Amino acid sequence: MADVVELCADLIRFDTTNRGGGDAEGERDAAEYVAARLSDAGIEPKIIESAPRRANVLARIPGTDPTLPGMLVQGHLDVVPADAADWTVPPFSGEVRDDYLWGRGAVDMKDFIAMVLSFAPTLRPRRDIVLAFVADEEDKGEYGAHWLAAEHRDLFEGCVASISESGGYTYHVPDASGRDVRLYPVGTAERGTAHLRLTARGRAGHGSRPNDDNAVTKLVGALHRVAAHRWPVNLTPTVRAFLERTGQALGVPVDLSDVDGTVARLGPAGALVVPTVRNSTTPTMLNAGYKVNVIPSIATAQLDVRVLPGTEEALFAELDVLLGDVEREFVAHQPPVEARIDSPWFDAMADALRAEDPEAVVVPYCMGGGTDAKAFSPLGIDCYGFAPLYLPPGFPYRAMAHGVDERVPVEGLRFGARVLERFLTTC
Repeated sequence: MADVVELCADLIRFDTTNRGGGDAEGERDAAEYVAARLSDAGIEPKIIESAPRRANVLARIPGTDPTLPGMLVQGHLDVVPADAADWTVPPFSGEVRDDYLWGRGAVDMKDFIAMVLSFAPTLRPRRDIVLAFVADEEDKGEYGAHWLAAEHRDLFEGCVASISESGGYTYHVPDASGRDVRLYPVGTAERGTAHLRLTARGRAGHGSRPNDDNAVTKLVGALHRVAAHRWPVNLTPTVRAFLERTGQALGVPVDLSDVDGTVARLGPAGALVVPTVRNSTTPTMLNAGYKVNVIPSIATAQLDVRVLPGTEEALFAELDVLLGDVEREFVAHQPPVEARIDSPWFDAMADALRAEDPEAVVVPYCMGGGTDAKAFSPLGIDCYGFAPLYLPPGFPYRAMAHGVDERVPVEGLRFGARVLERFLTTC
């Protein structure tokens, strides 16, 4: 097995910053590196560009049993911007310091790609493994996963399950007696993302005169109703299972008629589930007017809506009531996804984690944000967040992705590579 730390450091040194709106080009250099490592392992990769230098790497590793359905292993090559002035170490240095590997992408998600590259030469899976290391996840996926799913669907033929980022990492929490319990949340669902543009229309006029058809006041009133609305608890199968299994592991009473109280009793573990017991509608942008003494005829806003699996229809119906005569339209819309919890895939992930950490408590959880799973799930693929890492107590993992001083423990990387190789060999 190649050293996963060196591979990850190499990947970090490729500046694959994605500034959004098509402003990215470093993915091509990283893609060529990944393709070369796969070629060295005897695997035949393809580099497919959706636009100049917006590169995606695809490869298929044949399994020993052609009757089994395939598994997609997908990750993204791009990263969000990093301002070196804010960092302790240069963000694209790939430096190892104090037993951590530092750099943009260390946990989001060049670590995962490095893990796969580290054991690719010796991987002998039972089923076909399709590798997809893609561009543009940190924007809209239009040059990466969503483009591939639309234009190159045949490359994923036979795949029925997928693994990718945001799951399988150590989350230390105390039980009722104060004993440290090591949770490993595996992503089995994601809230959907709907970015909405709201438009209020009224009668233009002079700011000094009464106007009962003021677009600005219409919009402000609607936004106040939306912001003040308390969305009800919606327990999806993933969130219900998280509460029940985590409560049992911690010795904490679980009362599903009082979800907020249960979440509070879970202590630090409750932070994993707080964003996913309800839908959310958050006003984020406002625009109206061009002169202080002119009442404009149009006022607009944008709303960040996050919606749980199975609740979209009810949410938008209620939102329309709250908006009244304010119009809404989608700026972006990616529906929620949810994979099966009680499945051989989840069981195999849990087994692989417990083989390396016998005290691992593996639980399903729902991601509050989104990943490229939203591109592959419509292809009939069950998508799981499983990028295993061992993390020490107190490590601020949730602050690492997109944060300053992103880093990953070197031994955690090696743990993750062992878990991932075991899973892909035995699943």
